[in-house]
Amino acid sequence: MRVAIEIPRVEAGQLALLRDWVILAERLGVSTAFAAEAWWSDAVTPLAYLAAHTERIQLGTGIMQVTARTPAMTAMTALTLHDLTGGRFILGLGASGPQVVEGLHGVPFNPALTRLRETVEVCRLIFAGEKVVYEGKTLTLPRPGGQGKALRIDHAPASIPIYLATLGPKALAYTGAAAEGWLGTSFSPDYPEAHFEHLQAGAREAGRDLGTLDRCVSARVSFGDDLEALLVERRPGVAFTLGAMGSGDTNFYGEAFHRAGFEAVAREIQARWLAGDRKGAAALVPDEMITGFQLLGSDAQVKARIKAYEAAGVTTLKLGLDGAGPLGPARFEALERFMDLLKDDA
Repeated sequence: MRVAIEIPRVEAGQLALLRDWVILAERLGVSTAFAAEAWWSDAVTPLAYLAAHTERIQLGTGIMQVTARTPAMTAMTALTLHDLTGGRFILGLGASGPQVVEGLHGVPFNPALTRLRETVEVCRLIFAGEKVVYEGKTLTLPRPGGQGKALRIDHAPASIPIYLATLGPKALAYTGAAAEGWLGTSFSPDYPEAHFEHLQAGAREAGRDLGTLDRCVSARVSFGDDLEALLVERRPGVAFTLGAMGSGDTNFYGEAFHRAGFEAVAREIQARWLAGDRKGAAALVPDEMITGFQLLGSDAQVKARIKAYEAAGVTTLKLGLDGAGPLGPARFEALERFMDLLKDDA
């Protein structure tokens, strides 16, 4: 099982620290560093900076929002990063959520899956060096009735892996059928069927072996001998995911917890959060919604969870090490500690 890390948001005066974080990860054998975007820094610019300071580690977007750029610009950006990294770039795409898409970008959220699929298809058309001629439900190129003509991007064909961040059953099935990798969240190795059943269905329908899909799963990691204290620290984060990462009508993170058997309590937590009772929402989070979905505790406890993720079929574990504090020595030490556990288990 490979390991990936998260690249924190870019902050003024922190560039050297960000660079050292990824250089350390490369030295320790981490396979990939992913940069995110939601309502802070974008996912692309940090990778261009880090490409100049690394040699082997893959650099990926985790994720680029498909509503924030046209598909052609997404593809051109990917080609540029492919060149800047010497072929180490992974294009991670996702639909984001209605609050960000409609609140920040002013674009209708739905049809989210259709837009994601059409973005992937246009990107692959461009990566293959073809003329950009496409007719879909959300996009037609060239624009009908306009003055544009079919263009070919001035770049040699390139092989760029596409990873998709998906959570709903239909989106998971599409990922299993069409993507090189899956960027998973709200995942527990104790309930892998909540996600893998749908990935497998899509792969089967496409005549594909699911083993060719990199199943890259995000998980928070916190070391400590006082498990109860770690649980207290993590409860607000779970409540935030269920209450704020989506709207009252659309929350794919919550639905993933529903499929894992936590529907009743997940709905209660969401209702408390949406009613403005954030402390009450956090207090409702049961231990199992933390310990089953994260890696917490002593070295032995974390190592046991690593084995559980591997046994469940996860191929890359993307570490969230924010529990160690802001980017700095403690987080660096936590990464080293985790990688040492993998070496001990090898």
